[in-house]
Amino acid sequence: MNNILLIPATLWRKAQAYAQKLWVRVLAMGLLSLLSLGVTQVIELFIPEDISSSMTGASADRLLDIIASAMLSVTIFAMTVMVSVYRSSASQWTPRVHRLIMKDAVTQKTLAAFIGAYVYALVAIILREMDVFGDDHALVLFWLTVMVLAFVVWSLIRWVLHLQTFGSLLHTTRQVEGITKERFQERLRTPCLGANPLTGDVPEAARPIESDQSGYIQHIYPEGLNAVAERYEVKIYLPRPIGYFVFLHEPLAWVVGDVAEEDREEFRSLVLGHVNVEDLRDYDQDPRFGLVVMGEIASKALSPGINDPGTAIDVITRVGRILSSYSGIDTRREAHVDGEADPDKEGEGPDLDRLWVPPLAPGELLDDGFGTLTRDGAQLYEVQHRLQATLAGLMRHPDEGLRNAAFDFAETALRRALQSMDFEPDRERLLQSVGERLRMRVTET
Repeated sequence: MNNILLIPATLWRKAQAYAQKLWVRVLAMGLLSLLSLGVTQVIELFIPEDISSSMTGASADRLLDIIASAMLSVTIFAMTVMVSVYRSSASQWTPRVHRLIMKDAVTQKTLAAFIGAYVYALVAIILREMDVFGDDHALVLFWLTVMVLAFVVWSLIRWVLHLQTFGSLLHTTRQVEGITKERFQERLRTPCLGANPLTGDVPEAARPIESDQSGYIQHIYPEGLNAVAERYEVKIYLPRPIGYFVFLHEPLAWVVGDVAEEDREEFRSLVLGHVNVEDLRDYDQDPRFGLVVMGEIASKALSPGINDPGTAIDVITRVGRILSSYSGIDTRREAHVDGEADPDKEGEGPDLDRLWVPPLAPGELLDDGFGTLTRDGAQLYEVQHRLQATLAGLMRHPDEGLRNAAFDFAETALRRALQSMDFEPDRERLLQSVGERLRMRVTET
């Protein structure tokens, strides 16, 4: 079991998830400050006596006192600003954006720098009182403290510049668009997480592995799952996509092949251990969640209390930019049942040939990004005009699946808008702004 859990790709995915947590950055910076103080003792041994004694300990003490006294208040100030931004963003835009702002790299690095500098100063002062750093050999300690102080000043300047846009609507939508596009591109680079595309039903001979808890499928570690399948010489099917809500005892995975009776519990534990089920969706491995959040921001902007159709139009263009990079390679790349590439099919065989994962469906992507604002902005000509223009651009996309899905979605949105608008000239303008094919489809029925 251990060699499967220690697969480098799985460890790398988990390390990336932990690296985005605030406490990890703070802990790493604190350990770095302690390590740097230990290194000063080693460096001091290689410095000539006349040079080492040219700097007294009192010079370093003044800098350490400045850092120790200032960092605590600066850290409290930064935490206060961070909490205020979290709350205001959740109330103004959508509560789902709160988790993304919590992972803001500049904020986390700034807090880690302040706390790390505070730990450095406190430990250095204690070591000075214990005569570990003597008055006659404080040259390295002084210059290291100068470097720490310069790092703090640089972090503070970067933090102040970041606060100019931190938590604003423009910054928030850019953050959501950035992480969504990044995860979307990552998924397109490794279609179906590197596994076979599951475009049909699960084989009838497959046996289910039930979920041991209710929640959203948050992470899948495909390399580990494929290694499990290779060990037990079976095939694993995951019909539930990342972001899907599963209930307790609902089938989470399906297995084709025989597993010995004495190994079934270990096999089940390994499979469930490589599919994380949590109470919330996450942006990692789930580009659809980012599209949902962007749609919620647009929908919130269209509420009567805010009444900001410009934000909805901005979100429409951002979602359109993301979807324009869609590629249907997820569904084009086929494989034989034995997992080997089919030379008659376009693309190469999957890297993980014993694992089947559903591809991204263009219709679902459109519904995630445009679904809520299509309903909430159905009566607004400006919003619907921009939506139809964006969908018209996606209808010219090279991928046939996305073209067809965009046309179907545009038809539904247009019908809803025509029924929701009370002003006849607006309805006529919107109808004339769409393509002839779509206009004929709508007017014929």
